[in-house]
Formats: sequence, C-alpha cells, structure tokens
Amino acid sequence: MLVSQFDVNQKVTFIARTTIFVILLLFTAFLGFVEGILLGFVKKRGLVQWITARTFYFLCSVFLGIRFEIDDPNDYLGRTRPAVFLSNHQSMLDILMLGATFPKYCSVTAKKALKWYPFLGWFMAASKTVFIDRGRRENALKALQTAKDEVLRDKQSIFMFPEGTRSNALQPELLPFKKGAFHFAVQAQIPIVPWVVSNYSNIWSFKTGIASHGVIRVKVLTPIETKGMTSENVDTLVQDVRTRMLDTVMELGYSKSDADKKKL
Repeated sequence: MLVSQFDVNQKVTFIARTTIFVILLLFTAFLGFVEGILLGFVKKRGLVQWITARTFYFLCSVFLGIRFEIDDPNDYLGRTRPAVFLSNHQSMLDILMLGATFPKYCSVTAKKALKWYPFLGWFMAASKTVFIDRGRRENALKALQTAKDEVLRDKQSIFMFPEGTRSNALQPELLPFKKGAFHFAVQAQIPIVPWVVSNYSNIWSFKTGIASHGVIRVKVLTPIETKGMTSENVDTLVQDVRTRMLDTVMELGYSKSDADKKKL
C-alpha cells in the first residue's frame, strides 16, 4: 500500500511540475515573440533567443528549483563566434538547459512543423530560427545554405543536437551522431564547440515519471577548428567529436538531485 501511495504521489508531482514547465515555456515564448518584433526595429534580432533563454531559465529556477552548474573557465560560449554549438539531447528538459547555456548571437535549428505552433513557433519565427523540412532533402539543404550565409555575414552562431532526437537515456550515454552539423561547420569553415550535459534522469525523466529538482552539470569542451577541412574529413570529425563528448558524458555521470541529498 505504501508503494502504491508513493507511485500516486510521484505521478501527481510529475504532472504538476510538467504542467508548470509547459506554462512557463509558453509564457516565455510569447514574451520572446514580442521581443523579436521590438528588437527587429533596432536590428538586434540576433539577441532574441539569448534573452528569451535566460528569462525561461530564471523562471524555472525559481518555480521548479532546477539549476545548472556550467564548467566553462575559458568562456568558450562567450568568446567563440561564429561557431556551431553542439550538445547531447536527453529530453524536452533540454529547452531549459539551453536557457542556462545559450550564447549570445546564436540561433537554433528546428523542424519546419514547429513554425506553426502557437507562441513557441511564433517566437522561433521572429528570432532567426533555421527551420528545416526534414521530409525534403532539397529544402533542408536550401535552409542550411541560407543559414550559412547569415552566419558568415552577421557572425551569428548556430546550435544543433547532433544525435538528431531525444535519447531519454536513463544512464550516461550518447546516440549515434548525424552528420548535418559537421557538414555545416566544414562548409562555413567555422569551429565546433561541444558542451556536455550530465545525465539528469535522476532529477527529471519522462520515461520513468520523475520530476524533482537539483543541480545539472554542464561542461564546455575545447573548440575544434574546421579551417582547411573538406567533406572528406567529415566522418573523422564526427567520430572525434563524439568520442570527446562520450568521454565527458561518462566523466560527469549523473546530476545532483536534491532528493538524493535528503536521503543522506
């Protein structure tokens, strides 16, 4: 009976905290949409995603108690521009992770269908998001070419998840990497800056229904230059970056759950 009661309480907590997360996300996205319009008038639209990300992180840290501990002593996130930023992809909570880590003058890539979502899609459309039609290769290539032109012209970095989809991993691991981000970096001849997030399934997991609070660790790795590389170097580049990120995933292990502290 006690186990059954615990399961019910965990479900209620998960639903309640997830609902708060979604409400804060939609509210922040609406603010971002307005910011995108206003900053567009002063030609500062490249800052919209950074401002919105930090706003979302602040609200979630207050209402949900989730904090991020970022290990970036050389300020690679702030000093490297333009660049292709990469991170491992665990769940929808990575939106909050981006809130804590997202650099200035950086844009995300997203599937084209998101463009029509109320609030979130409007914000993304107003803030220089690169929408990719994954169903049509020629449209995807065209979107990336346009993004490359903007990156080089405006020194606007781009962020991608190289795994391509959420892993929902319950232990420290990485899915296989897709090559799009690496081809983009090589074509633009700009550095790749990976950062790695500790496994946070002990804090928040959509697979097990856990929704708690604590500290999620992030480590920013040394930038990898692509100058002089060609498409022939992409396979080796992918393997090199994935190996570095996987080693760091294993090094970081699990996040620091406040629930675990109480048990001690």
